[in-house]
Amino acid sequence: MNQILNSVGVADPPASPEKQPTNSTASPESGRGARGGGAVAWLGRTLPTLIVLAALGALGYWGHESGWKLPKFSELNGTAHSETGDWCREHDVPESICVECKPELLAKAKDFSFCKQHGVHQCPLCHPETAQLKDVPKVSQADLERVQGALELMDRPENNPKCPLYRRRIQFASAEAVAKAGVDVDLVEQRPVVEAITANGEITYDQTRVARLSSRAPGAVWRVQKQVGDPVKQGEVLVLVDAAEVGRLKAELLAGLAEENLQGKAYARAQSLEQKGIVASKQAQEAQTELGKARIRVLSARQALANLGLIVSSLDDLHGVTEAELASRLRFLGLPEEVTSGMDSAAGTSSLLPVTSRIDGVVVTRDAVEGDVVDTSKPLFVVADVSRMSLTLDVRQEDGKYLALGQTVRFRTGGATAEATGKVAWISTAVDEKTRTLKVRADIPNPEGRLRAGMFGAGRIVLREEPNAVAVPNEAVHWDGSCHAVFVRDKHFLDEGGAKVFHTRTVRPGVKDDRYTEIIAGLLPGEVVASKGSGILRASLLKNNLGAG
Repeated sequence: MNQILNSVGVADPPASPEKQPTNSTASPESGRGARGGGAVAWLGRTLPTLIVLAALGALGYWGHESGWKLPKFSELNGTAHSETGDWCREHDVPESICVECKPELLAKAKDFSFCKQHGVHQCPLCHPETAQLKDVPKVSQADLERVQGALELMDRPENNPKCPLYRRRIQFASAEAVAKAGVDVDLVEQRPVVEAITANGEITYDQTRVARLSSRAPGAVWRVQKQVGDPVKQGEVLVLVDAAEVGRLKAELLAGLAEENLQGKAYARAQSLEQKGIVASKQAQEAQTELGKARIRVLSARQALANLGLIVSSLDDLHGVTEAELASRLRFLGLPEEVTSGMDSAAGTSSLLPVTSRIDGVVVTRDAVEGDVVDTSKPLFVVADVSRMSLTLDVRQEDGKYLALGQTVRFRTGGATAEATGKVAWISTAVDEKTRTLKVRADIPNPEGRLRAGMFGAGRIVLREEPNAVAVPNEAVHWDGSCHAVFVRDKHFLDEGGAKVFHTRTVRPGVKDDRYTEIIAGLLPGEVVASKGSGILRASLLKNNLGAG
């Protein structure tokens, strides 16, 4: 018994009496009890193993006596002809209907071999008669140009010209056998596809539509008119600054106007006296010179005010008015009526300098508090036109060769259902030193204001947009290590007595999404291909009998 247990690795035999520890004080009854308990424990450990071994032995004996073995592909093919001798073991169909053994049942098409232009065998674009369609299709010049353009756009997966798979045909005994094998078919259809470069991106303000506004003269904030988020129009006042420079220039303009008025009268009197011969022409010339100096002073003050944004529209309107009226007019120079309507013209400062918006937009930053001292270097407001935003994408440098100005860009933020669309406006001439990516900027219209600065998302730079691309389900396309292939159902498959055959066709795949793969070359619309379960057809190319024996 010990030898048997050792041979199956169940347990070690009990130690020999010589090696067992002894206890001179233990009674014979206690020794027998201890040995009995150990045997029970040993039996509990080994009994499950013995049962499993016995079951496996019984299964092996039954299989040997019954001749049981793993199923063959012929059984998946749904036939029982092997028992009657009408069975082609090489092609797994009844020999009486095997199209490979009896070519007269379904003659092979003419072998056009490899098409170098489109990179497939038996090219249906160049030889439409090879398509599995009952009527020979017409391939237009526009179709050929579209295919050629797609192939030349970028590097495509290639097929080995020596790949022999296109010569192989997979046959089933019946349509029921196809269904039993779990093979489903789909129609080759035309679908819209978009080929694009994908890249992560960030939304920012369009820097050509951002205004950083500061006071044109040092001073103190007198009143704030707008808050963050307020929409503003071009020329609208954001803040009023009390600037001493403004008061000085207004006083200089007033003094210049008064001087000009005085010198003008003196010159007119000198001219009159000169004509009467009372004074010499030299005195008249001196009066004219002084008048010119006064006018230059007025023009200088006027120009200085204009540089601050305070425009004196016409000097003629300022002549012939009293000094009090002139001072009243200049007090609120450059201020719109909606700002001055609540002010007392007889009180307050005359040194107010308005800071106005240069663009239509929204206030995105405010850094102005009443009473704060400001200078010309400190921006008080930032206004941005959010009707158009900028998208900056980080594109892989190897994709840079496909980029061009004006290409369509589609952008979607996380969680968004709709895509924003724009155009490539700038491509960086340098690669980022840290990320080794290429910066690409696109202008994105934002009429509804859904895009906001700082948003992250995924962008697509569209390289090719094809509304009628040939496409098949992803599971229909297979790669065997040397070529991409699909299995095309024979055009007489559904006919009464038609051979249940699938032809192996090499293809050039293009754009692939979650469900479909574009077929640039190798298939024509209307053909039928094996999709779900087509892996069994691929496996039959590698081995005729699955699990034989």
